[in-house]
Amino acid sequence: MKCPFCGHADDRVLDTRVQKDGSIRRRRECLECKARFSTVETIMLAFPFIIKKDGRREPFSKEKIQKGLQAACQKRPVSLAQLDGIVERISAWIVNRGESEISSRLIGKKVMAELKQLDDVAYIRFASVYRTFKDVQEFVETLEDTELLDFVDANNPQLSLTSMNFVENEKKSNETDSKTPSPRTRPSSPLSN
Repeated sequence: MKCPFCGHADDRVLDTRVQKDGSIRRRRECLECKARFSTVETIMLAFPFIIKKDGRREPFSKEKIQKGLQAACQKRPVSLAQLDGIVERISAWIVNRGESEISSRLIGKKVMAELKQLDDVAYIRFASVYRTFKDVQEFVETLEDTELLDFVDANNPQLSLTSMNFVENEKKSNETDSKTPSPRTRPSSPLSN
């Protein structure tokens, strides 16, 4: 480490502290001019390139994931800390894969799995923008996508977004209600009180 004051290459470390974000802060003293200065050390992670739908490749960006999550969670009871946690989990997952390139579709599925555990409305918003649906049936199938189970942490239970049995029972209930007349709850004459 070169001294920022005199340019000398030798110094000694006076104090070392670990910061909240995991970086290491060191207080140093130059052996030549005795000036003191601080340095911050962080781990440099090698993120893979992202293969886009059209075949282009671009560097991984935490900011793009953060923006997409914020848009999906707008006006939802989701804290910034929760979104930061998702971004960090996805980043760690990508690095741990150890690949030099990764498909954007795979990252999108991981984001959807995280959102499905966090907030149903945010999950639906992200899925509707991320995927282009041809019809309503494809949208419903996406809501119950079983492939997302591969991306989910088993420690956090998930709830089903739509229950086809509930939808079918609701239809049957409406059909039988329309056939049988409902009992009257009001008197037939407004003056008979």
